[in-house]
Amino acid sequence: MIRIQPASRGARDARVLARGIRRLTCYGSRARPASAVLSGNLSPLARARSVKPSLPFRVNSVRLYSTEPAETELPPREADEVDVCIVGGGPAGLAAAIRLKQLDNEKGSGELRVIVLEKAPDMGAHTLSGAVLEPRALDELLPNWRDDPPSPLTPVTSEGMKFLTSKSAIPIPEPPQMKNHGNYIVSLNQVVKWLAEKAEELGVEVYPGFSVSEVIYDDNGAVKGIATNDMGVARDFSLKDNFERGMEFHAKATLFAEGCHGSLTKQLIKKYNLRENSDPQTYGIGLKEVWEVPKEQWKEGYAGHTMGYPLSKDVYGGGFQYHFGDGLVTVGLVVGLDYENPWINPYMEFQKMKHHPFYANVLKGGTCISYGARALNEGGFQSIPKLNFPGGGLIGCTAGFLNVPKIKGTHTAMKSGMVAAEAAFEEITAEEFTGPATMEKYATSIKDSWVWKELYEVRNVRPSFHNPLKMYGGIAYSGLDTLIFKGRTPWTFHHKQTDAAATKPADQFQKIEYPKPDGKISFDLLTSVSRTGTNHDEDEPCHLRVADWDAHTEASYPKFKGVENRFCPAGVYEYVEDASKPHGVRFQINSQNCIHCKTCDIKVPTQDINWTVPEGGDGPKYQMT
Repeated sequence: MIRIQPASRGARDARVLARGIRRLTCYGSRARPASAVLSGNLSPLARARSVKPSLPFRVNSVRLYSTEPAETELPPREADEVDVCIVGGGPAGLAAAIRLKQLDNEKGSGELRVIVLEKAPDMGAHTLSGAVLEPRALDELLPNWRDDPPSPLTPVTSEGMKFLTSKSAIPIPEPPQMKNHGNYIVSLNQVVKWLAEKAEELGVEVYPGFSVSEVIYDDNGAVKGIATNDMGVARDFSLKDNFERGMEFHAKATLFAEGCHGSLTKQLIKKYNLRENSDPQTYGIGLKEVWEVPKEQWKEGYAGHTMGYPLSKDVYGGGFQYHFGDGLVTVGLVVGLDYENPWINPYMEFQKMKHHPFYANVLKGGTCISYGARALNEGGFQSIPKLNFPGGGLIGCTAGFLNVPKIKGTHTAMKSGMVAAEAAFEEITAEEFTGPATMEKYATSIKDSWVWKELYEVRNVRPSFHNPLKMYGGIAYSGLDTLIFKGRTPWTFHHKQTDAAATKPADQFQKIEYPKPDGKISFDLLTSVSRTGTNHDEDEPCHLRVADWDAHTEASYPKFKGVENRFCPAGVYEYVEDASKPHGVRFQINSQNCIHCKTCDIKVPTQDINWTVPEGGDGPKYQMT
């Protein structure tokens, strides 16, 4: 089993190693597993460079970037044929891969070729969640998983919900959906690493360090497969000496498991009009830290949730603290991205929250060891798009299966992947199959699963906060809906606008002045970003695409006064003083800081920032998140 460890080899060597693994040496038409390719006495990097394809590949002549014209004639990309290609190695993608190989080994030939392509340098390195894991889907997928569980795995032993004022924490009833009896506090980062190992044991090909940048279509407009990013392209799009073309993978079925607000999913939704009969998706930004705290302040298995302070009644969101492992505490804040006030800074709200006694009394004297942030889906049932299209389907958080009242999406994401896997296996192994896969069985089967029922029952909770009383009205209605009606009301509330459209001009609000971080419980942004391990090559194209930076400044700055700098949890966007510019500022993108949260693509009111994948292996290197 191969694991790329950039911390020990360096990020660049890790990417080269990943590229070497991808150079598939074939047995007939089958690819040799990575462990076979990289055996022997050579160093891992030397082995990777020595791998050569032994059979000819079909090639296609394409552009350097699907969104950029190529000024240089490029060599063709190699192409490889697989049965199922899964884009994204999170819980949904790995659950789908595992289920496919289970079915293949039980009912098929055992030769079904399933690959998982993950942009992170190592499996789990881009995964971030709370996380309290509901094991329902895992129990179905791997019934004996507790015999060899991921670590850390801490059963929830106590819990509570509190409404915070600036100084007090008032206990309030928990909705039944938030009860965590039988659930586990985990690091989802570690769970994903563990799932990847289980997938490889079954024969799944798992390739970290591969950024999938393009969807490949056949002559009839069906998804034919995907292409990975080119390597060795300079910031000005010229080709460096180490330039190497990406690779195409053609599949009978392609499953997109990119996580929340996937960049390719965004293209697919537009191409196939998948949101024709669904509401706009709405999102939150989740920020979290992992702390080592003194044992006398640690309550093993405690899962606490809060509402109220520091957020105003106009902002949806809440905080959490989970005690797990050996003296570890996860503390975090989720802020709904449909907030109106552009002066709000989610990162600073999070730092402010930690000084409340409910959190500070746990964290004081402790050490922050990790930080991260990621957008999450909050639209729920009515924002799920059509899930299938010619050649593939959407699974997991890229489709929006998060249960908002539970604050959980791992179990639903995994189940969606399993349902999609069963549908894909049945279709592509049928004697009459000629391709491409329609995945129609997935779209119907998911509606018969417990995922659909679970999300339908809580469909009105999140949109109920769009009322004149804001948070207070939402809490009151949610209590009635979950405790009394139990989701059986004859009406469905709807999300009427995108989060970007919800943002109002800065002049309508008073500027928010946040307290200065103390360096003990709260931290400045760059200190936190350093804890993500994020890195991008400075001499590669900026993956945060803005067509015209000056035009963006003109459209955004006078009205929203630098909202990009405040909604970004990694200091990527700045307006730098520049007397030569019309408004005295110059828009600047520090793409090296990006932690791949996708908030900019979601929240920017001008909707002219397009998040795309950087080179494979770039981005955060999360630990214990």
